Amino acid sequence: MAIHMYVSLQDDDQIVRFVMDRETGKLDKQGTVDVAGGPAPLAINPTGTALYVGQRRDFRLSSFQIDQKTGDLTPTGNVALGGEPCHMSTDRTGRHVLSAYYQAGHCAVHPIDEAGSVGSNATEWLETNSGAHCFQTDPSNKYAFLPHIATGSGGLPLLPPGRQEGVNAIFQYRFDAETGHLTPNDPPRVAPEPQDGPRHFCFHPSKNLVYVSNEQGSSVTVYSLDSAAGTLMAGQTVTTLPETFTGDNSCSQIQIHPLGNFLFVANRGHNSIASYAIDGTTGALTPTGWADAEPVPRAFSVDPTGHFLYAAGLETGNLIGFRVDQTSGTLTRLESYVVGAVPMWVLMTNLEG
Repeated sequence: MAIHMYVSLQDDDQIVRFVMDRETGKLDKQGTVDVAGGPAPLAINPTGTALYVGQRRDFRLSSFQIDQKTGDLTPTGNVALGGEPCHMSTDRTGRHVLSAYYQAGHCAVHPIDEAGSVGSNATEWLETNSGAHCFQTDPSNKYAFLPHIATGSGGLPLLPPGRQEGVNAIFQYRFDAETGHLTPNDPPRVAPEPQDGPRHFCFHPSKNLVYVSNEQGSSVTVYSLDSAAGTLMAGQTVTTLPETFTGDNSCSQIQIHPLGNFLFVANRGHNSIASYAIDGTTGALTPTGWADAEPVPRAFSVDPTGHFLYAAGLETGNLIGFRVDQTSGTLTRLESYVVGAVPMWVLMTNLEG
């Protein structure tokens, strides 16, 4: 098995590909793929055979077949979208693409055919609210969650007339894996009391816990997941910043170690990756440190083995590799790579080659 990396470059209209050395974490560039229209969010289906790309400038969703030996991408389909996508994922069956629309204030579900291609119109195009930022199904594939950031630093520029800013809530849906349809759950949303602005989230691999990065709050909240009802309840909230930091900051992506031992969150402003140890019994978080990253670390990824992490600087176009300490979860800087203009997503997967 080989570990492949895909990095979307919004302003270069490309996806750049790398292969990772499992022992050293060194990246070997494999080439680029042209993707017009500002490629940004990326997703891979559960079998690792198809890649999905959201094009923010052209309002499109495209699919690519992944060569299992080389990692090469072959276009297989595309479909017009109703807005600028900021996040996408596939459901647990790989039959649907879920996407979120920050400025348009919508979420969508698109069908995937048996070949892994997109091309049909959306099964769902639901109005939610501005600030929608991440959309995924839970491990059971019966429920889906859609965080919305809060009104806060930076606001939401260029909003449509009458559109409110972020509502500071996570929308909760029932998801029909057969049809792709969504139904508001009961309750339909959960909201933190402070204006923390839930942005991205990840599931613990073996516990009914969801970890949410809070954009405005510069924090992480641990939510308990009621797996039978598909609802969330907020628990511990921990800052992503050291006590000595006093500048402006906002959080971006969040990722969990494959074994559920450690958690990582990116800080934009402090320009760091915060690391946490996860309690093996309770799932509670203990901060373990901050690793300096390139300005602005919007996108990062932990490799499938959990030994390396790679963070891209939105402003510099550079990618930094880090080794993950398997005892503490702290990060040690390795090499830096020039990837290109405005790297928006870093995605890693195991392939046969």
